[in-house]
Amino acid sequence: MNRSLPRNPETRAALRRTFETLGYEVIPFKKTGDDVQEHVPTDVRLTVTASPAKGMGATVELAVRLTQAGYTVAPHFSAQQIHDRAHLTDVIAQVREAGITEVFVVGGDPTDTPTEFKDAHALLLAMKEIGHPFTEVGIGGHPEGHPSVSDDVLYGALADKAPFAQHITTQICFDTGKILGWARELRRRGVDLPIHIGIPGAVTRQKLLRVSNGLGVGESAKFLKKQQNLLWRFFVPGGYSPDGIIRGLAPEIGASDQRIEKFHVFTFNDLAPTEAWRQQMLSRLAEQ
Repeated sequence: MNRSLPRNPETRAALRRTFETLGYEVIPFKKTGDDVQEHVPTDVRLTVTASPAKGMGATVELAVRLTQAGYTVAPHFSAQQIHDRAHLTDVIAQVREAGITEVFVVGGDPTDTPTEFKDAHALLLAMKEIGHPFTEVGIGGHPEGHPSVSDDVLYGALADKAPFAQHITTQICFDTGKILGWARELRRRGVDLPIHIGIPGAVTRQKLLRVSNGLGVGESAKFLKKQQNLLWRFFVPGGYSPDGIIRGLAPEIGASDQRIEKFHVFTFNDLAPTEAWRQQMLSRLAEQ
């Protein structure tokens, strides 16, 4: 048995289940659809980001294409990219017609286009009032907090959004202690949604830089700023592997006091090595 993975049979079984059910996040670039269909099995759930550089149209187009190819796909609905209720109604109609039943709602980065939705909560409220058809709505969580927003404000905002959602997906956090402390505090404040822990896939530093370049100059700078912790880790001897986060959280998967349910992989479109890594982990977890 590989000593880098948990020895406890129940923990290993829970970990294997989460690798069988984890999701991949992809960015809607020109070749993303082809790359997904070439490298990713259809039983892997997908989310498609909403980038100001690409617009909601690119997100919806890719989500529809991949759904038609047999994937379960949740497009990101960005409050900053949906202009008004008429636009929201149109976007909902497009994805509903394609058979999409899941979405992920974010505030999004500000754009030059005016919007009546100031944040994710406003968009969620409008979706409810319109009468959206989605059976699974995800919202974002930030275990590391925000440098310009107090923890109380962040927890309060998450509590406001929670009644409209079925799960929380976290941003990448490399500190398992912070993740677990954040999850416990959520429970203490009455937020009892399942948590999907965001982790980076088997992505290279070169791939991160290529993705950044593909977003355009302004968006590239924002992207690299968000991913600076991940970029820094590629300078560590041997490179970065998400296995440490996984080992640290494995005993908590399925624990009632944490509600940590699975992992959500930020692939940065480095799909072939990420899927190879997932398959390798499944094989290792199957070893006795």
